[in-house]
Amino acid sequence: MSDPALDPSIADRLTRNAEGLIAAVVQDATSGRVLMMAWMDDAALAETLATRRGVYFSRSRGTRWVKGETSGHVQHVRSVEIDCDGDTVLLKVDQTGAACHNGTVSCFDTDTLLGED
Repeated sequence: MSDPALDPSIADRLTRNAEGLIAAVVQDATSGRVLMMAWMDDAALAETLATRRGVYFSRSRGTRWVKGETSGHVQHVRSVEIDCDGDTVLLKVDQTGAACHNGTVSCFDTDTLLGED
């Protein structure tokens, strides 16, 4: 994958962690359900903005990856918002198939630590 350039006006607004990454929270555009959390480097964000596909950075593999490239569980990105600190982006997506690598709809389909009263 070549490294797409992030628009400098966007890059200047980002507050990256020590690894040069920002958090990406992914939400179902229709239901509002949080599907997953991943990391992005500048190139992943630039590619996401250019293609409307969810593109992330794998810390364990040290490379970018396109959501659904191997599984077919793709994300069409409807919108990307940046938070007030510039260290997190919110992607609202149309998800095809499971969002979580373990095959569930959401990565948050595990134990509830605190529920509503």
